[in-house]
Order: sequence, then structure tokens, then C-alpha cells
Amino acid sequence: MPEVPNGDVTLHVEVDGAGEPVTIFAHGLTNSCRELAPFTPSLAGTAVRFCFRGHGHSSAPERGYRFEDLASDLDVVARAYGAGNAVGTSLGAGAVMSLLEHDPARFDRIVMLLPASLDLPFRNPERFDGIADLLESYPKDEAIARILEMSGDRYERAPWLRELDLLLWEDMNPVGVARAIREVTRDISIADREVLRKVEAPTLLICREGDTIHPAELGRILDDLLPNSELVTLASEEELIASIPLLIERVRAFLEGA
Repeated sequence: MPEVPNGDVTLHVEVDGAGEPVTIFAHGLTNSCRELAPFTPSLAGTAVRFCFRGHGHSSAPERGYRFEDLASDLDVVARAYGAGNAVGTSLGAGAVMSLLEHDPARFDRIVMLLPASLDLPFRNPERFDGIADLLESYPKDEAIARILEMSGDRYERAPWLRELDLLLWEDMNPVGVARAIREVTRDISIADREVLRKVEAPTLLICREGDTIHPAELGRILDDLLPNSELVTLASEEELIASIPLLIERVRAFLEGA
């Protein structure tokens, strides 16, 4: 698999397809480039997926996990492949916004899935500290099992979600993810939200109600700030999961300008 250097960090990259448009995919905290792989097979052009520092198969420096560092990872990979479109989920959406603060015209089309932060840190960072504690205290498989136990009745309502989470965490780097949690959950992705009013790129926002980490209200705020946005709000996690095939098609059509 290709790699892209960013200073002393080596970023793992996976590429699907060829030609234009080129779209970069930025995953969420604790996950890897595998998280957004379901979106890429149906896309026209080139889909570039990468692992942020400390995640997946990328290297894990001791420090440097603020949004500006993650935005730098995103920017370096996007420039290496000439990506004009960007898709970011949660942490990845925050990295996209961090780039837009300095260059509102950075991307041609933008998709933000479940954005988690703006000019305020993540909600309930202590919840993430508990995950970091487990990753630092136990072997990987045991740490993941203990983390999944923290999910309460989530798996009772939908047992298959456990298998999905295990799949997403298969490539997790416990050391790097713990380091990332300690820093980024107390950082902000953008200092001045009003800068987003200068972003002219068409932007698709996808949120869900009842999500304490990715509040739907943040999607509504972004929809108000971004002058050329459209907002999709789903009623629950179950509806979000059930809608994945439709969302994949919606994202495909949006990125192609349909």
C-alpha cells in the first residue's frame, strides 16, 4: 500500500478507482481508512482513503494530535493525489473544517458525516479518557472487549452493531489512538465559525438526532453558516444504519454534481 510522509509521520493510504474527480476520505477518531470504504466502490473517479497519524497503519508520534496536525495530514495526502473533493466523518469532518478556516476555497465539494466539533471541544471528553485508559492498560483485544462493554444497551437494541464495531476496530493502533484521544478531544477544529460563511463549495451535511457525540444541532448550525449546504438529518442510529445504502448513493450523486 502507498504511504505519504508528513514531516516525521508516515501516513498509510489506500486508493480505489482512477481518473477525475479525486475525492479524499477522512475517517473518525479511533477508526481507520477502512471506516469509509463502503462509500468508494460506486464512486466515479479516484477515491483516496488514508489513516490519520496514530490510527490504523499510520505511524504514531508521541505528540501532535491537535486538529491542526490532523488537518495537515489531510492536506498533505489530498495534495499528493490532487484531491478536489473531501468527505470527512466526525474527526475527519473537523480536520476538513480546520483546513477551510485557513482556505475557504480549499475543496470543490464537501461531505461532512456526523460532525463532532466546531469552535467548542468534543462533548464529554471524560468518556474518551476512559477509552484511552483501557487502551493503555490492557492488551488490544481485551481493551476492545472492555470498551464495547461500556456501550450499555446499544448492543441489546441491535446486536449486529457489535460486529460492525469490531470490524471497524480491527486495524486500531491502541498506542496511537490513546495519544490522539488525550489531545484532540480537548481541542477545537476551528477558532472562528463565521469563516465558514466564506465557503462557497457545495456541502452535504449528514447528522442524526439523539447523538451525544455528534449532536444534530451542530449540523443545523453548520447548515446555517455554510452558504451552499444541504442537510440530511436522520431520526436515530437505527435509521442511520438502515439508510447506509441510500446515503452511499446520495453521496455518490452529490460528489458527481448530480
